[in-house]
Parts: sequence; structure tokens; C-alpha cells
Amino acid sequence: MEANPASAMGGQYVRGQLEMGRGRAADALAAFRAAERLAGFHPLARPLRAWLVHALTQLGQTDDAEAILAGLSERDRNRGEMRVATAALRLGQDDPRGAAAALAPVLERSATPGWPSWLIEAFLLDAIARDRLSELPAAERSLERALDLAEAEGTVLWFLMHPAPELLQTRANQQTAHSVFIARILDQLARTAAVSPAVGTRLPVQPLTPSEIRVLRYLPTHLSAPEIAGELSVSITTVKTHMRNLYAKLGVHRRAEAVASARALSLLAPSTSRR
Repeated sequence: MEANPASAMGGQYVRGQLEMGRGRAADALAAFRAAERLAGFHPLARPLRAWLVHALTQLGQTDDAEAILAGLSERDRNRGEMRVATAALRLGQDDPRGAAAALAPVLERSATPGWPSWLIEAFLLDAIARDRLSELPAAERSLERALDLAEAEGTVLWFLMHPAPELLQTRANQQTAHSVFIARILDQLARTAAVSPAVGTRLPVQPLTPSEIRVLRYLPTHLSAPEIAGELSVSITTVKTHMRNLYAKLGVHRRAEAVASARALSLLAPSTSRR
């Protein structure tokens, strides 16, 4: 007997969320795309688009994420969950001010997300944005509010999706009611980082930034650093900086080694070359 489409859609939706929490954005995107094909008029169809933006952002596919936003009506773009997803996208584009602007109506409760849990992510993303803007008191307030809501709900998902261990550790060293909960989050982050996706491989010591992922996607090509800079509309110095950071995080010294390591870690698709 075939599964009910609505039930199958819900199953893929939940699977995608779980994969996001495990740091497997590619698997999450596949699940969300499968849910999208089954969505129809399912009530989860609207928040599903926000999850698609999240997954695409984490994979560095920001143009595709922008295309989803561009295809929405103004009303849908201003929904709480879409504003939160937009903020994640802006952070992925190294635009913390844009992220904070997207979140403002959510935090002011004039654009309420469909589920209260999205507020946890909103405050967490605001904390990350404010920290990048060196607005430290505002970052502390938003992080404490995210911890308030998350501990009450008993969820660490958003902190796994948007790792901010330094921010959390700093907060733990200050006056907070959530020291034990922060320790739990940091422990879970450490456990996730210790899980190897393939025998003989190690996850990067630090997560790759969206900008580094964008450069990484060009490494299997024969394009030179100046040509990659042209493709991405950034400076050659920026590309070379990202390449140095990639090599350090992947524990390699050459471009070919970086590609091989990234493929072993499922950060790049397997080679399609044939002998």
C-alpha cells in the first residue's frame, strides 16, 4: 500500500529537520525537496520554504536561496519564519546588518512565526549578528533570551544548526541562569564534530563559512584563483584567503588534497570522471 502523500510529506519534512541538526545540509536539502514535491496545499508548505532557504544557505547555494525568496509574494516574505530564514541567508552572505534588519519585526512580535520555536532561532541569529557588528550588550541580551526559550522547550536544535561555541562559552563565563544548559549544548556540539562521516576522515576542526564553501565548490575545476575571483565577483586576495583557511581547516596543503578531503567529508559531490 502506498503511503499517504500528506503523511509522506510530513515524514520528509521531519527528516530534513533532523539532518539539519546533524549538520548534514545536503541530506536535509534532499529531504526538503522530496517534501516539496508532495506538499500541495499541506499546512507545512509555507514553513518548508523557509527550511529550503536554510539548507541552501548552509550549502553555500545562496543564489538558489535568493531565488526562493524572489518567488514569494511580499506577504509571504514578511512572514516570521521567512524573515528568520532570510536572516540566516544574510549571515551566510556576510551581511550581519541585513540579518538584524530582517529579524527586527520578529523580535518586536509584529511578524510572528508560525511556531514559537522559531523565536529561539530568531534571538540566536540576532545574537550572532550583533556579535559580528561588535554590539556586545545587544548580543548578550539576545543570546540570553534564546537560551531562556530553548531551555524551557528543552531543544538544542537551533544551536546545532548555527554553532556559536565562542559566544556560548563567553556567556557561560558571565552571569547567566543557563550555565548547565550551555554546557549541554557545547557537549552536543563537540559530539557532533567528533562524528566522522566516513572511515578515515575527520570533520574540519572549525566549520567552513558559507564564503569558504563557495570557493570550495570551484576547487575541482581548472579555474585559477583570479578566474574564481571573477566568477564570484570578489578580489583575488579574498579568494586566496579563503583557500588558505580551507586548507587549514581540512588539514591539507594542496588544492587536490583539499578536493579529495572535501569529497570524503561529503562537502563536495563525488567525482563523476570515468576511466
